[in-house]
Amino acid sequence: MKTLENKKIAVLATDGYEQSELESPVKALKDAGAAVEIISLKSGKIRSMKDHEWSDSVEVNETVSNADVDDYNALLLPGGVINPDTLRGDEAAVKFVKSFFEKNKPVAAICHGPQTLIEAGVVKGKTMTSYPSVSTDLKNAGANWKDEEVITDGNLTTSRNPDDLPAFNKRIIEEFGK
Repeated sequence: MKTLENKKIAVLATDGYEQSELESPVKALKDAGAAVEIISLKSGKIRSMKDHEWSDSVEVNETVSNADVDDYNALLLPGGVINPDTLRGDEAAVKFVKSFFEKNKPVAAICHGPQTLIEAGVVKGKTMTSYPSVSTDLKNAGANWKDEEVITDGNLTTSRNPDDLPAFNKRIIEEFGK
């Protein structure tokens, strides 16, 4: 049996997500047997960034305004600079993220992804990591920031950047399988 069989994972992203930070974990999760759905602010397709250029697109399965946290076992927040900045400005997206914490479901965020967690008000007291430029924001929001490859604190797993994807993917499979 695959580790994540019968698990359904929500991936919250919008235009400007970092391509590798969505594609690599999604592949790992699917390889582990999970059903994965892309949740976004709009239906249709969302476009990634790769090496600071617009790149490939993925099909959106559900809009965040219609998505129900009870339909999912865990949440993945990829980074990119534009993606989390847009998501944290959307009330439905922030509420969706916050709901995973209210229900104590596993959440994973990489790179700039934790910016949405700050907006959701869920980082206070958590030990976590992120892209270095987000560290001050996390500290100001009450998180205990550390420069480590991957950190899990309770239901939250965070990682720094695309170089950390192998460790991040391995950890989220473990955490999402609990």
